[in-house]
Amino acid sequence: MIKLLTYHDIDPQQWQVLINRSPYATWFQTSEAYQFYVANKEEMMPFAIGVEEDEHLTGVMVGYTTQERNPIKQFLTCRSIIIGGPLLDEHISNDALSALLLAAKRFTQNSIYVETRNFHNYSHWRNLFEACGFLYQPHLNIHVHCTATHTMTEQRIRQVKKALKNEIEIVLATSEQEIRDWYQILSRLYRTKVRTPLWSEAFFLHFYRSGVGKYLLVKYQDKVIGGMMCPILKNKAIYEWYVCGLDEEYRELYPSVMATYAAIEYAKTNALPLFDFMGAGKPDIPYGVRDFKMEFGGELVEHGRFLCIRKPLLYWIGKLGVKWIKRFAYNCKIKEFESRKTAK
Repeated sequence: MIKLLTYHDIDPQQWQVLINRSPYATWFQTSEAYQFYVANKEEMMPFAIGVEEDEHLTGVMVGYTTQERNPIKQFLTCRSIIIGGPLLDEHISNDALSALLLAAKRFTQNSIYVETRNFHNYSHWRNLFEACGFLYQPHLNIHVHCTATHTMTEQRIRQVKKALKNEIEIVLATSEQEIRDWYQILSRLYRTKVRTPLWSEAFFLHFYRSGVGKYLLVKYQDKVIGGMMCPILKNKAIYEWYVCGLDEEYRELYPSVMATYAAIEYAKTNALPLFDFMGAGKPDIPYGVRDFKMEFGGELVEHGRFLCIRKPLLYWIGKLGVKWIKRFAYNCKIKEFESRKTAK
């Protein structure tokens, strides 16, 4: 017998057992993640759905719905995201998985689209996802297997040695002020280069207070110059959720390189077999960030995403808007580069 469950109906012990044994486990599908989302309910509307077969939990889907606060932008930005993809028992039945996917659509009926950002290989169920309206979208990721034999490219090794020689410090965050300093770097990056929405400072402070992961900071002369926000799934993985660095101001210290190096070293020291970059762009499209990430000795994988478009017209309008914003940012960057060149 198949039974759908909401968050309060899911047995926490069965949920933890499923996390421990499932090859599709990620931190983002844990009850910890759901509670973290709840703590940020001013910025997102979290949901957690489970499916039970003969009183055994075989699937869980944790996600959130969010939109920008601007009344006009709200109309075009309401979306539901399921980071990591659903948590599944290896032997979940097709009927149970179908029920879980259709329930997710009902829980997110006001969204323009629902997207699962997969960290594992769901190809076995691709036809079933698509039959439920979740179409496969190719997308790359990079997994670093943090074993004793792992190594980086020679260039990355040289950069790390040089930064350490110049007295760079890699530390765990120990105060909220350090998080605020790091957030200033991150928010500037999103304003000037990434050009996509970013959570408020409160979101990142909640993460620090919750203790569900770590902030690995790069410091120079007691100043935060970079770092990474890393959720951690005990005994399994550490994730690069947000990373930034003052790379232009401290070119010889490589803050972003050192932040990534810090996470990999943390994984090795704490018996975490996997460092997950959480994304590396679309196949066959040049992407400098992917090239940067690959130099840390990871494996390029394509686990893709599943996309369910609920409101096609609004989806395509929003997509064109994002393209325009990125093109505008690119043109501004070119003009800035040319003006600097002329000044020299």
